[in-house]
Amino acid sequence: MSKTSATPPSDVLDRVLVMEMVRVTEAAAIAASALVGRGDEKAADAAAVEAMRKAFDGLPIDGTVVIGEGERDEAPMLYIGEKVGGAQGTGPKIDIALDPLEGTTITAKAGPNALAVLACAEEGNLLNAPDVYMDKLAVGPGYPDGIIDLNKSPTENVRAVAAAKGVEPHEIIVCVLDRPRHADLIAELRSLGCGVVLIGDGDVAGVIAVTNEDTTIDLYMGSGGAPEGVLAAAALRCVGGQFNGRLLFRNDDERQRAYKWGITDLNKIYTRDELAKGDCIFAATGVTDGSLLDGVRHRKDGTMTTHTVVMRASSGTVRWVKGEHRKSR
Repeated sequence: MSKTSATPPSDVLDRVLVMEMVRVTEAAAIAASALVGRGDEKAADAAAVEAMRKAFDGLPIDGTVVIGEGERDEAPMLYIGEKVGGAQGTGPKIDIALDPLEGTTITAKAGPNALAVLACAEEGNLLNAPDVYMDKLAVGPGYPDGIIDLNKSPTENVRAVAAAKGVEPHEIIVCVLDRPRHADLIAELRSLGCGVVLIGDGDVAGVIAVTNEDTTIDLYMGSGGAPEGVLAAAALRCVGGQFNGRLLFRNDDERQRAYKWGITDLNKIYTRDELAKGDCIFAATGVTDGSLLDGVRHRKDGTMTTHTVVMRASSGTVRWVKGEHRKSR
């Protein structure tokens, strides 16, 4: 759904916490940036995870990771269900969705659009999505509610958005992950004359791109990670735009994982507000340069600069934060 009504401010989230979340993503991005182009995906991810976990320890919250690095036996830190924050039992109860390094391959190869990302909301307001694929469809703000529908074909969705925008279908630009599984989707879009922006990784940035007119991207289509879908929905909740997501299961093990996290309707199409409810905070810091954010810069004098976007649903505020950090401190 587009953002047509005000989101009431949370009794738990506050303005101070908005900037605290910036510090968390900055820490992860700085740690990962030391490994840009080094060809080691695991080392880059581990550095970001450790830095983000340490940054959470300093926050006065009673936080729970609802989307993280995997289940406890798969991830030593920031696993699903892990408690974070320095005020367990006394601080505000907050659910957190995170990806300390969205784009591990991008980072290892020094490609564009690697991010350190998180979203938070009051307890129970973020879908605890299993680590499976999700079919995604997103459009930016300013369109009638229900303009996109995963039950319809890519052609029907392009034509609906084009009509609402007052242009021809061939003038619509769609962002798609460059994967073999999307060959038919890409062919269908190009048969309409659409511009197709192919990205190698980082579909959170791809979804958010539909909200920024400077990117010229109208729609995001295709399948990617379900956890990233929740993160993207939280960002859209803050700035407007519509999102549809449907979980995709490759085997019975993945279906059982969904049941474990309380998902019973395996064919459900989730809207933006079913993935991320209420007042949300979304923050992302660039690790490498991209369409949304600049990457971390390391200067000769030992300082580092970061570029972060932070959003809040209740105020609709979007802040672009430039940070300067000194290694000596």
